[in-house]
Amino acid sequence: MTEKKPMLSVDQALQTLLQAVRPLQEIEEVRTIAANGRVLAQAQISQLHVPPMDNTQMDGYAVRAADCTSGSSRLPVLQRIPAGVVGTTLAAGSAARIFTGAFIPGGADAVVMQEQCVTETIDGQTFVTIQHTPQSGEWIRRQGEDIQAGAQILPAGTRLRAQELGLAASVGLAILPVLKPLRVAVFFTGDELTMPGEDLKPGAIYNSNRFLLTGLLENLGCQVSDYGIIPDNLAATRATLREASQKHDLIITSGGVSVGEEDHIRPAVEAEGQLNMWQIAVKPGKPLAFGEVRRAANLDVQDGATHNSAFFLGLPGNPVSSFVTFLLFVRPFILRMQGVQDVTPTSYQMRADFALGKADRRNEFLRAKINGQGGLDVFPNQSSGVLTSTVWGDGLIDLPAGKTIVEGDLVKFIPFSELLY
Repeated sequence: MTEKKPMLSVDQALQTLLQAVRPLQEIEEVRTIAANGRVLAQAQISQLHVPPMDNTQMDGYAVRAADCTSGSSRLPVLQRIPAGVVGTTLAAGSAARIFTGAFIPGGADAVVMQEQCVTETIDGQTFVTIQHTPQSGEWIRRQGEDIQAGAQILPAGTRLRAQELGLAASVGLAILPVLKPLRVAVFFTGDELTMPGEDLKPGAIYNSNRFLLTGLLENLGCQVSDYGIIPDNLAATRATLREASQKHDLIITSGGVSVGEEDHIRPAVEAEGQLNMWQIAVKPGKPLAFGEVRRAANLDVQDGATHNSAFFLGLPGNPVSSFVTFLLFVRPFILRMQGVQDVTPTSYQMRADFALGKADRRNEFLRAKINGQGGLDVFPNQSSGVLTSTVWGDGLIDLPAGKTIVEGDLVKFIPFSELLY
């Protein structure tokens, strides 16, 4: 009798996956405006100071602080400097009308905001009375205060969000080198699966995982090929694996990885490559298949494929199990393939406003919601088939194996905002 292997912990399974990663190598240049969600291939260095010159934070008057020591100094206004206009050197004993973002003229060392000033015009000459004693540097943004020329602003491996794109644009970067998108194939086996819009025959179910996994992959910036529902037979499954391996870096399926007569994923992957079947001490989830599918040498391999195989990940079939397993294992695997180094989601210690008296021998991930009192409520039905819990919840409580929860306990909470993008 074969000895039953112990279940892997969540950390053990994740580390094994990450150690197997082959990061993408292909680089392409894209316009910064179109780089949202892409992963930066090379560090970016600023060629200029931001701001490029001293400028004002306020609408007001640029002055020499030494001319405004009385708290009621009256100065002629000799120039007007809106943003985008470079003024002339400020004469001693004068002021310049200046507007937010405009460069500070030479000679000026302070800005007095307009609310502390009173103006009058006499014989066509405008004068300003400064009702404040400014300090040198007041309301001035210094050259290079945000970014110094020569400084690295974005490291390689950065997943570009709106704020990173804005930062790149602020130093004039119109083009960014990014890794080509990860090419992912998905398909689903099961003669019981039906697409929404079709009649639901007896014994059939709608294929929610197709929509779930495709959406999760698109959120991560993957280039997704959806092969749809594959007939429940070995030949069709093997043919799909062969085709998908030629054109993709990763193949993902859900369900069909057990040892039943109608479960063809496992023998198909073993015939076309290699497969490791893992039992993970996680709930919901537990089964996860990881392996590789060989690329046939006599077939047309997609441009850029530098390895002779595509990775394979087989997820559980229950929708919540598939969802949680994707977040815990597939997401970090994909991010690491994309060149992202930090794949650990941020978690928070939050108060549980519920009790959970029954401990599980597996690491459990509970769907939870932040309530109006700043604590967490848990969805009443944590079954792996209750997809409603993923829509209702704000994130997952990471509950270690063997632990219970007493109301008021602090628990580890991972928001979906940290897991879905």
